[in-house]
Order: sequence, then C-alpha cells, then structure tokens
Amino acid sequence: MTKHIAVVLFNLGGPDKKESIKPFLFNFFMDPNIIRAPKIVRYGVATLISILRTRKQAGESYAKLGNKSPLLENTRAQATALSTRLNVDANVKFSVHVCMRYWHPMAEEVAQRVKNDNPDQIILLPLYPQFSTTTTWSSFGEWQKACAKVDMDKPTGFVCCYPTQAGFIAASADLIRTQYDAMREECEAQGMKAPRVLFSAHGLPEDIIADGDPYQWQCEKTAELIAAQLGIPQLDWQICYQSRVGPKKWIGPSTEVALEKAAHDKVPVLIYPHAFVSEHVETLVEIEDEYREMAEHMGVPGFARVPTVSVHKAFIEGLADMVRSRVDVVGLGPDVMGRICPSGFTRCCMGQGIELVGARPCLEKAPQVTIGI
Repeated sequence: MTKHIAVVLFNLGGPDKKESIKPFLFNFFMDPNIIRAPKIVRYGVATLISILRTRKQAGESYAKLGNKSPLLENTRAQATALSTRLNVDANVKFSVHVCMRYWHPMAEEVAQRVKNDNPDQIILLPLYPQFSTTTTWSSFGEWQKACAKVDMDKPTGFVCCYPTQAGFIAASADLIRTQYDAMREECEAQGMKAPRVLFSAHGLPEDIIADGDPYQWQCEKTAELIAAQLGIPQLDWQICYQSRVGPKKWIGPSTEVALEKAAHDKVPVLIYPHAFVSEHVETLVEIEDEYREMAEHMGVPGFARVPTVSVHKAFIEGLADMVRSRVDVVGLGPDVMGRICPSGFTRCCMGQGIELVGARPCLEKAPQVTIGI
C-alpha cells in the first residue's frame, strides 16, 4: 500500500497585487511575535504602520516589482522541484504544499486542502534556515490553530531549523564562489582589493535576542560554515543585518554600517543574503537597488549581489533529505534531530518544553504569549 506524506513549505508571503500591500503589512504587524504587545495595541500599531509603509517605503519597493511580491511564485518553484526530487519511490507519495504566513495561501486554506488529501503523515518544513520565534515558531503556531479549525489531527513531523544543513551550505558556497571568482578577477584587473563577502540577514530587535531567541547565533553559524566551505585563503568576510523597522535598537552591525566600513577600507563588496532562500523584495529591491545605490554614494569601489539558493540542486536535495528523515517520525527538531543551540537560548524550539514524541500535530506546551494561541 502506498504511503502518502503531505509536506508543507512555510514562507513569509507577500502581496499579489497593489491592493494587497496594506492588508499584507497589517497581518505582518498584527503578529504577536513581531509586535509583542496586547492585541488592542498591536491593532493600532499595525494599522498605522501598514498605512504609512504602503504610502512610502513598501509601496515604492513593490512598485519596482510590478506592485506584487515574487515570493509565492518562487516558493512554488521550490515546491515543484522538491516534489520531483522526492517522488522517486513508488511506495511513498509526497504531495508538497505551500503555506504563507501573512498572505494567501494562508494556513487555514492549506490545512483544509491537506485534510481533503487525507495523508498518512504531515511534515512541516519552513523555508527559514535559521529558527526564530518571529518566523518558524509563528508559522507553527498559526498552522496549529488552522488544524484545530478544520478538525485535522494527523501525525506530524516538524523541522524547526537547518542553519548547518550540508545541502544549504554547499549551494550557498557554490553560488558565492561563482560570483566571487568573477568579481575578484575584475577587481585585480583594476588594481583593487579582492571583494569582501557580506553575509546579510534580516535583522531583529535586540530585546527578542535578549529573551533567548537563537536566530542571531544560528545566522552566525551559517555564515561561518559557508565561509569555511568556500575554501578561499584569507577570505575577507563579515556578517551584517538589514531591514530595520521601528525605533527599537536592532542587532548589528547593520548592512549600512558594513557598507560604510567597506567604503572606509576601500574594498568592493559581494552581498549574500544567507537567511533568505527565495528572491523577494528584501533581495531584489533592498539589496540590489537600495544598498547598491547607498554603496555607490559612499564610495564603495565595487558592489555585487549573490542570488538566493532558490532551486539550486544541492539545496533542494538538502530539503529532500530532511523530509525523508522525518517519514514515520513525529515531533519537532532541527535537521540533525537533536538540539543544536547552546542551552542559554531559552527560546530555542527544543528548549520550550516540546518533546520529540507523540502523534499530535501541536506544540502542546507552547507559551501562549509566543504564538498567540
């Protein structure tokens, strides 16, 4: 008898037309993991920010992309590639679904679709390599609420993170090396230094990290492994953080500060967004347009961007490996199954009272304040 496994790929989501920008932003800032305040306060803040950012930064950024995000299209391409890679065994059928957090297709409609398919098991796979309460944990919580609404209770395996996964690291190094070699050759011909690789991840407010979120630590581990995999003697590289929003102090150094340093050092930069696996507004506009313009204005002698891993063969194979490892396994854990974060990170998913046992598709001890359920 053929076993049926439903794989759910989680991603952030993005507006699919101009009219969707405001509600997408509202949904984003209403998430208690993003704005950690009472619901009535979040509502006011989300309403204000969504109006202001639709008129200004976000509206202008999405306008450059045709008034929509390419994230859904890119994620569906990854789902198709993963499905092709997985469905090679006649004894197991994999159906791969895309679930977005803040715009369609959202958790409840995807959960209903999965229920209609009636799989033997569900495997949840976030397209966030590094775990954060603001991304993966939020998506897991929303999925559980959706499962309750559609009355679905299936054995479920959760992949919480994979910051060191071999396929992800290999794909990243391959993409960087191609760009780096070409840029270094060009720089040498012009008498310039070899490029500095900037690993740019989406930032977070410092208080979220101070509360025990392991995101920054995992981003640093990813950058270290990719840099080592490149095997370039005396490689000049640095990690930095982009996309700051609001008045809070965010983790750093910021990508803007990293560009200022590169300008001071008179060194070209090659930016790789190592916390993103799909192209979207932060890579195609913020890095490619805004940081490029900023670098030129500062006097950085050269600028280039490395594309995300997207459907790179090694990355898709890495995703497939993680899915295969979860067949007949329920519960939550990273790609290596056991905890990888140091014990001081209390908001690590493996440190929040969740056991890798049981068949219920829920985080039974998840703190209410964290995921809003």
